[in-house]
Amino acid sequence: MRRANFAPLAVAAGLAASVLSPAAAKVLLTPEEALKLAFPGCEIQRETAYLTEAEVASAGELAGTAIASAVVHPYRARRTQGASEPCGTAYFDTHRVRTLAETVMVAIDPAGGVLRIEVLAFDEPPDYLPRREWYAQFGGHRLAPETELGRGIRPVTGATLTARVTTDAARRALAVHALLAARTAPPLATPPEPRR
Repeated sequence: MRRANFAPLAVAAGLAASVLSPAAAKVLLTPEEALKLAFPGCEIQRETAYLTEAEVASAGELAGTAIASAVVHPYRARRTQGASEPCGTAYFDTHRVRTLAETVMVAIDPAGGVLRIEVLAFDEPPDYLPRREWYAQFGGHRLAPETELGRGIRPVTGATLTARVTTDAARRALAVHALLAARTAPPLATPPEPRR
């Protein structure tokens, strides 16, 4: 079994829900492997964005869960063959499940919906890890009330805490992504002044 120190990943995520000591987390995928699963054949570029205090509060309000860091690292994917086009953006989130850590990657498609969720590290007992099919239900979900546990996202018997924190992680990633997208959106055209 591979073990890794996830402290740098937690910092890279910028969405970590709390300071954990996940040094012994069970590694299921590396970040590179997860990114390749989400964006096959795409070039990935890691960026750094600094959120203002107001943006952190706004993103937390949108997500319905606190954003722990003002530093976020979106991993932007672009297809480079032919015309360069965006494939999506991924965010890594490390958080506490019950007493131990989990790290997930939330990949978001160019339209702003969840593309896929991958679990990179999980140190709780394996019984608390939902099946792959449960994660697949996030596909296409955007930041809306339906992307909440018990609404559009089915709970999991025996893995309730994992389901809750994973849903929170997806909502944090969607909220931060929406906020960063709004920063780069072109300004709305100002209507011309009426003639007098």
